[in-house]
Amino acid sequence: MFKKYSLLLLICASWTYAAGQAANSPFSKFGIGEPYGNALINNQGMGTVGIGNPQYVYLNNQNPALLVYNYLTNLGAGFIGEQRTIKSGKASEKNSNGNLSYLTMAFPVIGRGAKSVTNRWSSSLGLMPYSTVNYKLNYTSSLEGTSNTLNTTESGSGGMNQVFWSNGITISKNISVGIKSRYLFGSRIDEYLHFVSQAPVYQPNVYERQQYSDFNFTTGFAFHTDSLFAKNYRFNIGLVYDFKSNIKTTYFSRLERRSGNSIIDSVTIVNDKVGNTVLPPSLGGGISFGRRSWTVGADVVYTDYKQFKDYFDSNPATQNTMHYAVGGEFTPNTTSASNYLGRITYRGGLSYDDFPYLLGNGSAVKDVGINVGLALPVGGISSLDIAFKVGRRGDLKINGVAEDYFKIYFGATFNDRWFIKRRFD
Repeated sequence: MFKKYSLLLLICASWTYAAGQAANSPFSKFGIGEPYGNALINNQGMGTVGIGNPQYVYLNNQNPALLVYNYLTNLGAGFIGEQRTIKSGKASEKNSNGNLSYLTMAFPVIGRGAKSVTNRWSSSLGLMPYSTVNYKLNYTSSLEGTSNTLNTTESGSGGMNQVFWSNGITISKNISVGIKSRYLFGSRIDEYLHFVSQAPVYQPNVYERQQYSDFNFTTGFAFHTDSLFAKNYRFNIGLVYDFKSNIKTTYFSRLERRSGNSIIDSVTIVNDKVGNTVLPPSLGGGISFGRRSWTVGADVVYTDYKQFKDYFDSNPATQNTMHYAVGGEFTPNTTSASNYLGRITYRGGLSYDDFPYLLGNGSAVKDVGINVGLALPVGGISSLDIAFKVGRRGDLKINGVAEDYFKIYFGATFNDRWFIKRRFD
C-alpha cells in the first residue's frame, strides 16, 4: 500500500517538472507575484470556502485547527491547468500552461477520545506554490533628440514555493486550535531588454534576481457543534491569522550586452546583497452550516497590504484587500452501494478579490470568479477530485486592461488507516 502511494506521488512530481509555470499574466509583475492561496481542490469547487468548513475525508489546508477531523491518513495530489486571455485596447493575447497544485499528507498523531468526533492531535505536511511570477510586457518610446525608437521588453519568471507543517489540537468538546509553519523558498527573475530600432546589433539587458528563504506562521481557531437548534445540524466557525513576516531576500543584478540570445559580455552591479521582503498580516473568518449530505459556507479574509515592503523597502501596494467566498456541496446519497451518481459530491461557489495594486490610471482592480466541482468516489472513501473556475480580473473601460481566465483543477485524495497497531495477525 505504501509503495503504491509513494509511486503515485513520484509520478506526480515528475509530471509537474515537465509542466512548467502558470500561464502568463501581467498582474504577476507586482510584489512577490500572484498569490497562490491555500485552497485545495475540494475547497476550489466551493469558491475556496474552507476556513470554517471541517472535512473528514479531505485535508483542510486553510485552517490548521480543522486538522483534528482527519481521523484517517490522508494523501492528496493536485494539478492546475489554466488559459488566460489578456485584453488591452484593441490588442488581445491568449496563453495557457499547467503546474503542480499541491502534494499533501495528513495523519492523526493522537486519536479520538471517548465520545469525540475529533482527534486529540493531528498533523499535516505538504508542498505547494506560494506565489507565481510569469509576465512579458512590450512597449516603445522615442529617444529624445533623435529619430530613433527604443523598444523595451520586460519579462519575469519564478516565484515562491512553500513546504508546510501544520498541527491541530482539540482542547474541548467543541473547540480546537492549530498552527501552521511554512518554509518559503524560491526566486523571481526580472529582465529589462532594450532594443534601438536603428542600431540592432547589440541590445543592453538588465538582469535582476531575488532569492527568498525564510519561515512564516499561521494560527487557527475552530468551534464546532453537531446539534444546532437541538437537531442534527452541524455549525462551524473558524478564524485564521497570518503573521507579518520578514522574509530573507538576496538580491543580484547585472548589466548584459546581448546579441540575439547570446550574452556578449556582462558586469555585475549588485552581488547577492541580503535584505528583507515584508509579507503583510491577514485575518480571515469562515462559517459553515449543514447536515451529513450537504453543507453551505462563507469566508472573508482581510489583508493589510499597506504593511507590505519589497526588497527595495518600497511599498507598491496602494490598498488593503478583501476576499469573499460563498459556496456549498451536496451528496445525494452518501451510503448507496448501487447508485454511483448518488455518491458523487457536487460543489459550487463564487469568489471576489481586491487586487492590492492600482493600475497606471489610478484605478482599482476587481477579480470575480465562478466555481464548480465534483468528487468522484473510488475505492471506498477515496476520490478523484475535479474543479473548474471561470473568472475575470480587471475591466477594459475602468482599468484599461482585463484578463479572462479559465482554470481546471484535477487531483486525487486517498484515505487509509496507517500507524495503527495490529491486535491480531
